[in-house]
Amino acid sequence: MLFARSAALFVLAGLFEIGGAWLVWQGVREHKGWACIGAGVIALGIYGWVATLQPDAAFGRILAAYGGVFVAGSLAWGALVDGYRPDRWDVTGALICLAGMAVIMYAPRGR
Repeated sequence: MLFARSAALFVLAGLFEIGGAWLVWQGVREHKGWACIGAGVIALGIYGWVATLQPDAAFGRILAAYGGVFVAGSLAWGALVDGYRPDRWDVTGALICLAGMAVIMYAPRGR
C-alpha cells in the first residue's frame, strides 16, 4: 500500500511540476500572458506541497528519486501535449532514470 501511495504522489507531483513549468513556458516563450505564468507558479507551489506527502521523510531521497519521474514525465508531457516524438534514446534514458528512481526510493534498507 505504501508503494502505491508513493507512486501516485510521484505522478501527481509530476503533473503539477511539469504542468506548472509548461504554463510558465507558455506565458513567457509563447507570449500567452501573465495568467499562464501565474497559474504555472501556483502549480509549482502545489508540486512542492505534494512532494512533502511522501511516506519517506528524507528530503534528499525524495527529490533525487523524483528526478527520474521528472525526466520520464517531461518526455511523456512533450509527446502528449506538444507533439514531441521521443526517439529510442530518449525512451532508453527515461527508463534508466526510472530504474534509478526505483532503486533510490524502494530498495530495502534493512529497517
